[in-house]
This record gives sequence, structure tokens and C-alpha cells, in this order.
Amino acid sequence: MNPRTSILALALAVAAPLAPARSAPAPAHTPAHTPAQTPAQTPALWRIDPGASHLGFVTSFGGVRVSGEFPVWDASIRFDPKDLAHSRVVAVIDMRRVRTGNADQEQALPTPTFFDAPAFPQARFEADHIVALGAGHYAASGTLTVRGASRPLTLPFTLAISGAQAAMTGEVTISRLAFGIGQNEWKATDTLPDPVQVTVTIHARRVP
Repeated sequence: MNPRTSILALALAVAAPLAPARSAPAPAHTPAHTPAQTPAQTPALWRIDPGASHLGFVTSFGGVRVSGEFPVWDASIRFDPKDLAHSRVVAVIDMRRVRTGNADQEQALPTPTFFDAPAFPQARFEADHIVALGAGHYAASGTLTVRGASRPLTLPFTLAISGAQAAMTGEVTISRLAFGIGQNEWKATDTLPDPVQVTVTIHARRVP
């Protein structure tokens, strides 16, 4: 089989609930009337529209541009532009399926030579540090795990929110070799380069 591409992923999704705040030790003598504590607030949960969202990649093979996508992935976000400190993102990508429009590539990429999907069926991006860069631009920093390897990653993205609707686009370049994608002769970068461009588009709706 003659593979013609390689990639890796990413994107965004359900954030783990925030841990409850640690309560202070009780005083030796509890007052007769103690004011009730206000429960911690969490940013709104945004649910993606899978049909309108896309997670793709661009690389090349022998100097020829190759693009593809991951058709099965889940991304939801807890996000509030006024509460970035508690905003969280988790994305989970099914590495067993990939589309490039080339049958040989689609069969080869999930194998141990590239994604090793039998051993590592999912890739995961978890971001717990989101900063505003101005004019609708943000950066989400966290950890990307692919093929059992975890590496820090910062994803720049733009976001527009209109009522309960949100539209997000992001793009980042990663090193495939940092995640072990491309074994044996495919570690060479003359035919298959190391950098892979990952793109994500998300359309989401705020959960009431």
C-alpha cells in the first residue's frame, strides 16, 4: 500500500465540570445564622452543529498538496468572553476514520505506521487557558494527545457570538513527528514534510 499523506488533528469540545471551591474550616463557635454561600458559576455550555462544523488538515506528498478531514469528532465548549478564567475546551477525535479522497491514504493513515488507531483510537485536545487577543481573536492553550503522546499546544481562533449562536474558526501548524506519526521510512521529511496544518470550523449553539 502506498500512503500519500499524514496528519493529525484537533479541534474542540465538552469541558469537564469545574471542581467545587474548597470551603474554609468551620469556626470553633458557629453563629446561629450563617449567610448561605452563592454556588460557583460556570460558563455557558455550547453544543456544536456537526453538520456545519469541520476538522481538517493540509500537508503535501512529493510536493503535491494533500488535504483531508476527520469525519467523526466531538467538540463542545464552556465559554464566556467575560469569564475566560473558567472557560474550558475539550475536543475528541476518532482517529480510525479519515477522508482524503484517496482510498490508499484512507486505509494507510489509521495503521501503526501513522496514527496507530487500533492502539490509540482517539486523539484529544484539552485547553484550560483561554486569553483574549482583541477584535474577536483568542488563543486556547492546553495539551494535544495523539498516538499516546501528549504535547503542549496553543490554538489561535476567531469567534463571533450572536445571541445563542457562535461561529469559530481556528488554524494551527503541528509537527507530525512530535507525535510519532510516520514510522520507519516515513520518518524522513523529503517526501512527507513534518509540519501539518490543522484547521477547525465550529458552529455551535448555547445550551439553555
